[in-house]
Amino acid sequence: MKYRNLGKQGLKVSELALGSWMTDVSDSAKQDLADQSLKLAFSKGINFFDCADAYSGGAAERFLGKALKEFPRKEIVLSSKVYFPTGPGINDRGLSRKHIMESIDQSLTNLQTDYLDLYFCHRFDPNTPLEETLTALSDLVDQGKILYYGVSEWRPVQILEAQLVIQKLGLTRCQSFSLNIICLIATLSMNLWTSVKK
Repeated sequence: MKYRNLGKQGLKVSELALGSWMTDVSDSAKQDLADQSLKLAFSKGINFFDCADAYSGGAAERFLGKALKEFPRKEIVLSSKVYFPTGPGINDRGLSRKHIMESIDQSLTNLQTDYLDLYFCHRFDPNTPLEETLTALSDLVDQGKILYYGVSEWRPVQILEAQLVIQKLGLTRCQSFSLNIICLIATLSMNLWTSVKK
């Protein structure tokens, strides 16, 4: 397995990550399969495990937390995400300070850990000021609940606006930008098609 730095930071992450978006833990056979997948990934050198608070209504985080207990925490890079609804309440969604603070505590409980290595804003929230979101994330770094934070599927102009707010307020910098997976698949498909044509 090859490893890369997380952006300009010293944290080393495997080039491949194991995500939990499609994890089905609805019965014991599916849980066994998911558990075997985790063990195989770890044995092959994957150290980056990704989840989100909203995946399977929190069941994916709970499963991942239980399954990863077998591995030394210091050898795992663990990430989760916040934004999508986690309950029926009006504040159970988005990137408000309230939702971020409540979601990180629930994610830490679900994942059975004291901190996350990386915490993503799963989408951009047009209904919450960037200052509020970024201050909350910076505070989580200061509190030791997350080591780094990043954004997922934000437009370049939104990322630029965020960086300007971070500089203006002197906040902890955003460290990771996750591309839209559809763009990645399209690029891989084009590269494959080019190779086939040759």
